[in-house]
Amino acid sequence: MSDRKPFLLRIDREVIDALQRWADDDLRSLNGQIEFLLRKALKDAKRMAEEDERRSRKRGRPQDSS
Repeated sequence: MSDRKPFLLRIDREVIDALQRWADDDLRSLNGQIEFLLRKALKDAKRMAEEDERRSRKRGRPQDSS
């Protein structure tokens, strides 16, 4: 199992509200939605090793097809 590190994130109310609506639409928690979007951005920018991506796919929700 991977290690998780808790941290405080300060974010604009409009952004967090929009993320919460998006998470609700995708049936994810707010935390899960933020992690999903961060992982997608890292993958798209080629900043995340492929091994890390495969490992993260094994836990949690299946990967989105978009």
